[in-house]
Amino acid sequence: MKVTLIAHSPEPEKVIAAAAKLCYSASDIDNLLDNLTPEKTTSFVEMLSNIGHESPIEHASFTFGIEGVSRALLAQITRHRIASFSVQSQRYVKNKNFTFVTPPEIENNPDAKEVFLKSMNDSITAYNNIADIFDKNCLGEYTNDGMDEKSAKTKAEKKAIEDARFVLPNAAETKMVVTMNARSLHNFFRLRCCNRAQWEIKAVADEMLRLCSEVAPTLFKNAGPSCATGACSEGKMSCMKMNEMKEFYKELKNGKTDSN
Repeated sequence: MKVTLIAHSPEPEKVIAAAAKLCYSASDIDNLLDNLTPEKTTSFVEMLSNIGHESPIEHASFTFGIEGVSRALLAQITRHRIASFSVQSQRYVKNKNFTFVTPPEIENNPDAKEVFLKSMNDSITAYNNIADIFDKNCLGEYTNDGMDEKSAKTKAEKKAIEDARFVLPNAAETKMVVTMNARSLHNFFRLRCCNRAQWEIKAVADEMLRLCSEVAPTLFKNAGPSCATGACSEGKMSCMKMNEMKEFYKELKNGKTDSN
C-alpha cells in the first residue's frame, strides 16, 4: 500500500483563517489577507476547532494518489460521498496477471494462504481464458464486418476484458486519485482511523492523516478517531485501548511514528 499527497490548497491554513476572519469581522475581500501572520492564522484555525465551526475548513482541499490497495477498499472509501475519485478502470486496462492484496491474517496462516493463493491463481486463469475467447470471437466478427485489423484488435480486446473482469476478486489491486476537503477529511479520519475500522482502510487513513499533519499541523491537530482527543464514541463496541490510541496519534502527527 502506498499513499502520496499529490497536491493541496496553497497555504491551506491561511486560506481557512481568511474565511474565518471574514465570518467574524467587518473585513473586505481586498484586505482579507492583511495582517494574517502565522500566529494569527494559527489562532483563527484553533478558534474554529474549539467552537466547532467547520464550514470554513471546507475551503482547503487535499489530493492523494493511492495504490496497492484492493477493490474491497474501493467499495469502502467511495462511501465517503463528499469527495472526488478517479479509479484505474478494469474495463480499459487489461489485468492479464493482476496483482492482489493478501490480508495479514491470511498471510500468517499457512493453510488459509494456500487456499487463498489457489483462488487467486484460478481467477487469473479464468480471466485470461475468458478474455482470449472473446478476443478471438470479436476479432473475427469485426474483421468480417470490414474493420481494419488494427482497429479490430483494439476494439476486440476492449470488448473481451469488459466481460472478463467479472471474475476478478475483491483482492485485486487497484489505484486511485482521491480529493477531499478538510471537513470531509476530518469526518473520514474520525471513522476510518478507529481501531474498529477494517484494517486496510485504517492503514490508508492513518497514512493520509500523517501526510496532512505535515502540511497543516494546526488544522489536523484534533483529527483522528474520537478517542485520540476525547472519549471513545463506540460505546459497548469500544476496543478499550484509548490510552494506546491517544499516544499513537500524538506521535503520528508529530512525525515520530510510521503509520504502517
